[in-house]
Amino acid sequence: MLKKGNWLWTELLENEPTYYCKLFFFSDKKLKEFLEKHTQNSIVVSNEIPYFIISNDAYIATYLNSLTTISNAPAIFFENLLALKFEELILYLLQKYGSQFEQYLKSLVADESSTFKKIVKSRMHANLKLGEIAFLCNMSLSTFKRHFVKEYKITLGRWLQEKKLEAAKEILEKGKLKSSDIYLDFGYNNLSNFSLAFKNKFGYSPRNINSKS
Repeated sequence: MLKKGNWLWTELLENEPTYYCKLFFFSDKKLKEFLEKHTQNSIVVSNEIPYFIISNDAYIATYLNSLTTISNAPAIFFENLLALKFEELILYLLQKYGSQFEQYLKSLVADESSTFKKIVKSRMHANLKLGEIAFLCNMSLSTFKRHFVKEYKITLGRWLQEKKLEAAKEILEKGKLKSSDIYLDFGYNNLSNFSLAFKNKFGYSPRNINSKS
């Protein structure tokens, strides 16, 4: 089980040509409702727990087969059945792993604002598209942009521009490159626009950076 903001790679070996998987997504709201209904302990979550390893067993195998069965159910019943299957699975894992699993579940919904910012900070410069970062936050791109404004009190575009200018400033302060060498790398189509944005941000032009550092 993976906390949002993390991902998993699986390698298909040549001697195992057939591969399939089932991905089960659930919202913070559903998990909170489950915890309020089925847990009582006040477990303090002090560390971020990115994943929880679930060992396969006969019950899990049967459970996966049952998901295939309900996928053929009429749409009008499917969502209700899926909600019940979610509760069934988490109850079983809670019984199997006890307080260790309960602590993990609570870590998934602890300090959501902080979690969102951690994902943004750690992934924004990882060569991922905005849609991919939104996916890691378990959000659509439009929801991600709205949530970004709520958390950072600034639009995503403006925030990205400021981060790019801060990164450009760090490079220029080293003295090895000039503005004309880097402005294209930071998304500006000409040197004049870069210099103007830089001056608006820091109060002085890039060519004067050595006298200010």
